[in-house]
Amino acid sequence: MATMSRRAQIEQLLAEDPNDLFLQYSLALEYEKEGAVDEALKRLGALMRNDPPYVAAFHMAGQIYAKAGRLEEARRVLREGIEAARDQQRQHDAAEMADLLATLGNSPSDSH
Repeated sequence: MATMSRRAQIEQLLAEDPNDLFLQYSLALEYEKEGAVDEALKRLGALMRNDPPYVAAFHMAGQIYAKAGRLEEARRVLREGIEAARDQQRQHDAAEMADLLATLGNSPSDSH
C-alpha cells in the first residue's frame, strides 16, 4: 500500500478545514518543491490578498521569484510584504524581507 504524499496529506487536511491559512501556505510550498512554480505563486498570491495578508507568503513568493530570475517581481512582492509586515507589527518578518530585498540590488528603474 503506497503512502500518501505530503501534498495529498495537506490537501486532505485542507478538505477538512479549507480556511486554515498555514495549510494553504504549506500546500503552496509543496507545489514549489514539485516544480509547479506558477501554481505555488498563484496560491501564495491568494494568501497575500487575504485580509489581513498572510505575511510569510510575501517572503516565500519573493524567494521563488528571485530563484526564477524574476527580480522585478521579487522586489515588488518583497516591498509589499515589508509594508504588510509593518502594518501587522511583525518587525522581524519585515527585517527578513528587507534583508532579502537588499541582496537583490537595485532595479534599473530605481537608479533614475
